[in-house]
Amino acid sequence: MKRVLLLLLSWAWLIASDLTLEIVKEVGAKPAVVIEDATLSVDGRIDRKLFKLLVGDLEVSAHFNVDHTKNLANFSDAVDYLKYKEKDFLIRYRLYYDDLGKLNLEANAYNIKSGIKLFNKNYRISDNDRFAFLAHHLIYDFNKAVGYDDVSFLKSFVIFSKYTAPKRADIVISDYTLTYQKTVVHGGLNLFPKWADKQHRTFYYTQIKDKPTLYLVDIYKGTRQKILSSEGMLVCSDVSQDGTKLLLTMAPNMQPDIYLYDRFTRNLQRITRYPGIDVNGNFVENGQKVVFVSDRLGYPTIFAKRIGSRAVQRVVYHGRNNSACSTFGDYVVYSSRETDNAFGRNTFNLYLVSTTSDYIRRLTANGVNIFPRFAPDGETILYIKEYGRQSGLGLIRLKYNKSYLYPLSIGKIQSIDW
Repeated sequence: MKRVLLLLLSWAWLIASDLTLEIVKEVGAKPAVVIEDATLSVDGRIDRKLFKLLVGDLEVSAHFNVDHTKNLANFSDAVDYLKYKEKDFLIRYRLYYDDLGKLNLEANAYNIKSGIKLFNKNYRISDNDRFAFLAHHLIYDFNKAVGYDDVSFLKSFVIFSKYTAPKRADIVISDYTLTYQKTVVHGGLNLFPKWADKQHRTFYYTQIKDKPTLYLVDIYKGTRQKILSSEGMLVCSDVSQDGTKLLLTMAPNMQPDIYLYDRFTRNLQRITRYPGIDVNGNFVENGQKVVFVSDRLGYPTIFAKRIGSRAVQRVVYHGRNNSACSTFGDYVVYSSRETDNAFGRNTFNLYLVSTTSDYIRRLTANGVNIFPRFAPDGETILYIKEYGRQSGLGLIRLKYNKSYLYPLSIGKIQSIDW
């Protein structure tokens, strides 16, 4: 059991249309956005953080040229269109507490060129520590009002496992910038969280005790349900679009294979039967195939197998140590070890490939980039970035060829999902 678990952990470290793969050329200027702050009676620390989050969200959307100047205004005043004549859009906001002490964000958005108010919206959160999501929701709505591609990833919850001590790891929920963090599972060794539904109300995770056990947690009800246990290894690596089927890595006889588990019938179907290591299964091609990591060639790389078929197809022909893949539509993103240094840190880079063509694209250039995960939009990838003894979240906007990094101040990230 210990050997298999160590292999799993080491390997863990170790886009539905062609439009996904098209890199947008930045020809001509992007529309310029300026922000006005009309906040009066809220903690200045929170106000400063929220302004930075607004600027950051606009930058990450990759759709705008953002003015980083913090302009002050009265919320009810008329817009000074002459002052901002060189800009295209204005966002004016104010933070305030309501009668229940809950933090609110009210915002107006304007088209400077036409003089039209795009919207007036008010956002409220029940937990003031989640103020980051006020910014994320506002920029999501602004982006939508202007008419650009969906940026739902801005307001998505990220879930990750974080090492806190030897043989101890917590499950944490955060926003993509790690500004908001809340521990939802504490005590013991808790690994590999995976969202169970699109609404991010429930998630699976593995707890390591006498034998690995898979649990389902409902965040809003505060409940935990045991799904199943297995000797050796048990990880939920993917969930079907309708949430009814799970891809599990299990090693009941010390040899890890991919299994398909039906949540309602509790039927467990073995997908791979290789006398070696098969792990990290992911659905691909509308759930008809499974992409997984295997050592069939004597080193880990990516293979695919149609459910119900015995034939196995090699997916990746680049590199000799490829692991921790994620899928979207017909595309696979994976981490590849580029160096073989026995006494120092190795380089791991991310690559994007298609299961239906010979397309391949390198996504990172250097460092340790592991555990990639597609966002539901297929245009954005989240991954773990290691540097020194620290780790953080890396984010890649595929269509716009942009990347960003958000460091974790305490602890080290083991695995992620969003």
